[in-house]
Amino acid sequence: MEWYYVAIGLLGLLLLFISIGVPIPFALVGASLPFLWTIQDFSTSLMSNQLQLWRTWIDYILLSVPLFVFLGELIAKSNLGEKLYEAFYRGTSVRGAAAYGSIGACAGFGAVCGSSMVGSLTIGGVALKQMLRLGYDKRLSAGILAAGGTLSVLIPPSLILLFFGIVTDTSIGKLFIAGIIPGIILTVMFFSIILIWKKLDDKAVPRKENIEKVNFRFVFFAFLPIVVVGAIIISSIYFGIATPTEAAAIGVVVTIFFSYFLGGLTWTKFKDSILATMKTMGFLGILLAGSALFGFVVEYYGIPEEITKHIAQMELSKYEILFMIMIFYFVIGMFLEPVSMTFITLPTLFPLIEYAGFEAIWFGIVYTILMEIAVLTPPVGLNLFVIQGIANKDITILDVIIGVIPFLIALVLMIALLMFEPEIAMFLTRD
Repeated sequence: MEWYYVAIGLLGLLLLFISIGVPIPFALVGASLPFLWTIQDFSTSLMSNQLQLWRTWIDYILLSVPLFVFLGELIAKSNLGEKLYEAFYRGTSVRGAAAYGSIGACAGFGAVCGSSMVGSLTIGGVALKQMLRLGYDKRLSAGILAAGGTLSVLIPPSLILLFFGIVTDTSIGKLFIAGIIPGIILTVMFFSIILIWKKLDDKAVPRKENIEKVNFRFVFFAFLPIVVVGAIIISSIYFGIATPTEAAAIGVVVTIFFSYFLGGLTWTKFKDSILATMKTMGFLGILLAGSALFGFVVEYYGIPEEITKHIAQMELSKYEILFMIMIFYFVIGMFLEPVSMTFITLPTLFPLIEYAGFEAIWFGIVYTILMEIAVLTPPVGLNLFVIQGIANKDITILDVIIGVIPFLIALVLMIALLMFEPEIAMFLTRD
């Protein structure tokens, strides 16, 4: 069977299954099986399914995924995230402290948790009602917290960077390190948006916030867990002391300690953290297995190589190829969530990036920002619905969408900045 028939068939079946509501992991398997049966009989294909599932989860580096998810859940279930937010906004006296504090807390949370949705839920659950109570514009409030959660997937550790490294066989440690400077710059951009919004609409930010200030001791112990855990994870990877999996394991142990002694973690909340991690990993497990089977069929028919060969014949410049891929992700990001996109599309499209001559680590950062854009774009922007769900009837989904527009512009500008000066991402990774 010709490769293009397989490519069209795989894509068509996948879209059909997704459109009728089949969960993405099962849609991947359902789309793969008819083409798997053209090269294997039924009994052999069953064995292939089992082998793909087994091969996926004996990968040592994948052990870091449940550990990072568990770490984030521990902080979310304890009150470490709440204390971090309070330290940011109650520890400063500037106008707009709650807004700046939300971005700061999201960035701080991102230093220990790699999930955008968990970041928005944890900080948004505390900050949104507080900001509305203080008199902040609802669109500004929603935009800050929906976009702020995306910092969790750029500032290391990041699950998207982790999955990118697994799919493309790129150093996860270097990917994490490469995200530090872009993450800091993006945080500053988000601070600037609040400042500009305040200048353009003076009523968007209350002139006076009636909040009780906290002392230095409170601020110190609020920042301590985040600083220590983040420093342990990043420094141990950067200096080659530990692998990402080992760093994640150490981070979990230290987080349990801080969550219990400083975060009010109870036995019930601890069990809830484990249960939430198991639910997340249940989905990720079958998604990874389904994508492995899908990838096996794609690789067998040589679809990535054929696409790369035909693109090469078009004699496009490297930036034309990059723009084509980015536009593809802008569009597909409106309908799929980042983890699914990573495992479905990257095995096919990454060879184009290699052919064009872009560094894998640099593109990993650009790709992660594209995934940040994906969770903020309707109709299936996860963070939009997370924040609207927290707000319930106080904020409409349209308010959230309008609120994130300036932050989407900042994300696009960040990509442009990385294209203009790649060393922003690559500087810390140089030997």
